[in-house]
Amino acid sequence: MIVADYVHPFVYRQGFPQGVPQVDAVLAAGDLPGYYLEFIATKLPVPVLYVPGNHANEYINEGDGRILPRGVTNVHGRVVEVAGITVAGWGGVPRYRDGGEGQYSEAQARWGLRVLAMRARRGVDVLLTHAPPTGPHAGLDHAHRGCAALQTFMDRRHPKVVVHGHIHEYEGKKLEYLDPSSGARVINAYGYRIIEL
Repeated sequence: MIVADYVHPFVYRQGFPQGVPQVDAVLAAGDLPGYYLEFIATKLPVPVLYVPGNHANEYINEGDGRILPRGVTNVHGRVVEVAGITVAGWGGVPRYRDGGEGQYSEAQARWGLRVLAMRARRGVDVLLTHAPPTGPHAGLDHAHRGCAALQTFMDRRHPKVVVHGHIHEYEGKKLEYLDPSSGARVINAYGYRIIEL
């Protein structure tokens, strides 16, 4: 199951996961509140992996401060294996304003994704990101543009699937496409979807 950017009422309900086929893992592509991530982790007895988005809302306010959600794994900058799949994670978005959390410069993206590619040298099934790569899912405005360093990672490591968030339904983008240079199936996880690898 993939989720991103929106607390979907079908998922965030008392009867969840009734009506959902059995899933092996949940991949959360950013900008989801911590309470929602914890909710999913308590309702589904499978690994829940996430990358942070650009709104820093994955924290939970508890007591005197903010804590990270429990029962889930942040995979930003990491390569992990769960449910028989290898997942590489990269959160945040290309910088679009000064002082914003969850943003990175082009140099930070090039360096960080080069390190991630080295960690994924044995191959990766899924690249889980918040921002989309350059291409059909890139947004029309500066804040939602694609990330060229993600495309470079894809061309180096050839993930089977790229799951991203950040691009909402208002832009009328297709939910997925096949990237011609890497061969990856690129999927916008906005809301929630059940996919098979």
